[in-house]
Amino acid sequence: MQFSKGHGTENDFVVLPDPDGVLDLTPSRVAALCDRRRGLGADGVLRVVRWAALGAGPAPEPGIEWFMDYRNADGSIAEMCGNGVRVFGRYLAHAGLHAGGELAIGTRAGVKGIRFAGGDAAGGEVSVDMGPARVGESSTASIDGSAFPGIAVDVGNPHLACVTDVAISGLDLTRPPGHDPALFPHGVNVEFIAPLGDGTETTMRVHERGVGETRSCGTGTVAAVVAALRQAGRATGTVGVQVPGGRLRVTVDETTTWLHGPAVLVAHGELSRAWWDAA
Repeated sequence: MQFSKGHGTENDFVVLPDPDGVLDLTPSRVAALCDRRRGLGADGVLRVVRWAALGAGPAPEPGIEWFMDYRNADGSIAEMCGNGVRVFGRYLAHAGLHAGGELAIGTRAGVKGIRFAGGDAAGGEVSVDMGPARVGESSTASIDGSAFPGIAVDVGNPHLACVTDVAISGLDLTRPPGHDPALFPHGVNVEFIAPLGDGTETTMRVHERGVGETRSCGTGTVAAVVAALRQAGRATGTVGVQVPGGRLRVTVDETTTWLHGPAVLVAHGELSRAWWDAA
């Protein structure tokens, strides 16, 4: 059973090619794969499956062959992953499963368009059309009794983006921040962002539901920029975001959002059948 390993600003993934949808990808197997001691280690799993072979999930859309079946590190199914989409696109190009030019893939958050800089299989920047971000209610995250005002932002999955003057490097994100369970009944990704002001650069840390703190989060970066622009009294713009794993850029315009950044494949190999069966 083949696998690849990749990352986008150190948000890392196991890529499992399963074109015909035959793998029994149970939550326990996903968790074992993502475990950094007993498995390969990753923030999530990207199953590469033809949309027509997905099984349970959204109905295929005409002309879209590939579907990114994304699972969090705890085995739960997630709607979307911005860094994962870029790595997924890089894998399709590397494996010869994409004919060239722009690419569209299916996700549980809808069809996402991908553009490659420097050639499809090269190491250049990969950009993904994340669609419009939907701003919801104001809410609050809490860490060790301290409250951080934020806003709900839907980027295909739920986020609580908190713009704060507190030095985010000192925040303890070893545990999930507190949040309003009535507003986020299925959990939420929580971002802490430095204010943007009149600038075009900011910094961010994120705690992802089902994973923990990660080195980067693509959808979270989009949510963070939307919140930072809003707090600065701006509706559109391009913002660079420094995350622990590197730097991303987000473009917010009148109709959609774009996430730009690296997508790197670091290894290819074969899983032990005995290990897979035991997992």
